[in-house]
Amino acid sequence: MHENCLAPDLEHILQYTLPLWEELRGERLFISGGTGFFGCWLLESFAWANDRLGLGAKAVALTRSPERFMARSPHLARNSALTLLKGDIRTFEFPVGTFSHIIHAATETPLKAEPIDPPDMFRSNIEGTQRMLELADKCGAYKFLFTSSGAIYGKQPSEMTNIPEEYNGAPEPTDITSAYGQSKRACEFLCASAGSFSLQTKIARCFAFVGPRLPLNANYAIGNFIRDVLQGKPIQITGDGSPYRSYLYSADLAIWLWKILINGRHARPYNVGSDADLTIAQLAAEVVKTISPKLKVESAKHPLPDQPAQRYVPSIQRARSELDLDVWINLPDAIRRTANYYISKDRLCKL
Repeated sequence: MHENCLAPDLEHILQYTLPLWEELRGERLFISGGTGFFGCWLLESFAWANDRLGLGAKAVALTRSPERFMARSPHLARNSALTLLKGDIRTFEFPVGTFSHIIHAATETPLKAEPIDPPDMFRSNIEGTQRMLELADKCGAYKFLFTSSGAIYGKQPSEMTNIPEEYNGAPEPTDITSAYGQSKRACEFLCASAGSFSLQTKIARCFAFVGPRLPLNANYAIGNFIRDVLQGKPIQITGDGSPYRSYLYSADLAIWLWKILINGRHARPYNVGSDADLTIAQLAAEVVKTISPKLKVESAKHPLPDQPAQRYVPSIQRARSELDLDVWINLPDAIRRTANYYISKDRLCKL
C-alpha cells in the first residue's frame, strides 16, 4: 500500500527510472536517514517500483526513531520489503548479511528547527560517513551514494549565476557557521578515498528542494512560505528578499538520486537541483500567486542599490549531458503539488 496522494509523483519517478530498476532485482539495499526528506522519497519510490515491477528486492532503513517513522509512514512500515533498523549513524550495529547498494542520506544540518552545535555537527557528519563506508566494506557493496551539498562551494561569487562542479571555492575555514559545508567536503574526500575496484562511490551535491514531506516548520524559506499561505497568513520576509535560490521538486530529486547511484561515474560529483533561479521575494510572490492570490507579501527590509547578488544556484549541465537528467516539474507545479499534499493529508494542525 502507498499514500494515494503520492501516486502521480511515484509514477513520474518510475517513468524516468524504469531501465534502472533491473539492476536492483533480487538485491538488498541499505539506506541511512530513513525518516528524512531524502530518505522518505527514496523509500517511497523504491517500494513503488519494487511492487510494480516485482523486483523481489529488500531494503533496510536506518533511523533514530522507528516509532516516528511508523507514525508518519505506516504504509511503508508495513511493507514486507522494508526493515527498520534503529540506531545512530555514528554507532549503529551492522545488520547481518550483504548489501549490493548503499545510500547515505542521513545528515545533521543547520537548517533544522533545533540546530546542533557546529563542532558536533561536523563530527557527526564525518563519523557517520566513516561508519557507512565501513558497512560498505564489510557487507560487500559495490555502489555507494553519498548525498553531499552545494554548501561545499562556500559563498557563490555574485557574478556566477550558476555554480559548476569545477568551481574550486570553499567555505572560510575559520567561520564556525560553515561546519555543515566543511563536513560535507571532508565526507566527499572520505568517499573518494574509499572507492576501489569493488566499490564505486557516487556523490550528489544537493541544493534546495520542495515537495511533500518537506518540513514546513524548519528554516526552509519555501516551506515556511507555503505554511503561512496555507494558514491564511501573509508572507513575512525577514530580510530584503534579494538572495537568489532555485528549487527542484521532490519527485525529480528521487529520479536524480537513483540515476546517480546506478549510472553516475565513480567519485565524480553531480550538482542536484534546478538551474532556474529567482529571488526570495519572487519566490514569495510565486507561492502566493499559486496558492492564494489574495494574500500579501511583506518584506522587513528593502534591497540596497548596487549590492552584490547573493546566490545559491547550481549549474546542472554535467547531470544533463552525462546522465540525461532535467527539471521536469516546474516551480509553480511543484508549489501546487506540495500545497495539495498538505491539504489532502489535513496536516495543517501539525505544522
